[in-house]
Amino acid sequence: MVPYRATVDVPHELVEHVSWLIYARRCERRSRWRKLGCFQQALLALVHLRKNETLPALAAGFGISAATAWRYVDETLEVLAAWAPSLHEALTGLGEGDHVIVDGTLIPIDRIAADEPYYSMKHRKHGMNVQVIARPDGTPLWFSRATPGRTHDLTAARAHGIVQACLTRQVLVLADRAYQGAGATVRTPYYRHREQPEPYQRFNRDHARLRAPGERAFALLKSWRLLRRARCSTRRIGTVVQAVHALLTCGYSG
Repeated sequence: MVPYRATVDVPHELVEHVSWLIYARRCERRSRWRKLGCFQQALLALVHLRKNETLPALAAGFGISAATAWRYVDETLEVLAAWAPSLHEALTGLGEGDHVIVDGTLIPIDRIAADEPYYSMKHRKHGMNVQVIARPDGTPLWFSRATPGRTHDLTAARAHGIVQACLTRQVLVLADRAYQGAGATVRTPYYRHREQPEPYQRFNRDHARLRAPGERAFALLKSWRLLRRARCSTRRIGTVVQAVHALLTCGYSG
């Protein structure tokens, strides 16, 4: 491979922030000399997340082996994922009178037809299901761990404890029709609203208007191109999502 100069569209301050987290981890583990410094390791991981370049290509660009690049990226993802808020932390400060937006998305993966658990009939492709809780303006509060793509959104929301957690705090949840039947504090649109009286139609229009900003959360998530089509192990995607969430919560919005 022939290395070449390139740029990545992340601010210098973000790379420094991640490098300090790596430095703290190295001090904690009393790591010996490394081929790359903390700043270069942070840059390596951010380029991988932001541009979805393969590890052999990144390794050639940074002058290290592919195995070393994999270890550095994997370590950085673990460091970042540890800073992602839990569901309890994300809902702290919310209570009766507040509302959030809950939605699900599919992270496409490269799997074959035989991998049935990962095939989503809704999206007609293989992937991993990720749930989000977002503020009314679309700012993500929490991303779930990744589950196989055929998992229904309502099943995923219940399994992750979203419905119960919002019920406990009496937080109103706005969701699409996929969550119909969730009960508790979850509000979904009416089916066949065009056949219903005007109040039902008006409710659906208002509901759609309030829920629309929730799409911004997934737009921010997938601005990191690795999550537009993941080539890594399905067990690693959850860590990638948590790492990206940590980057979003530290002030960088893509």
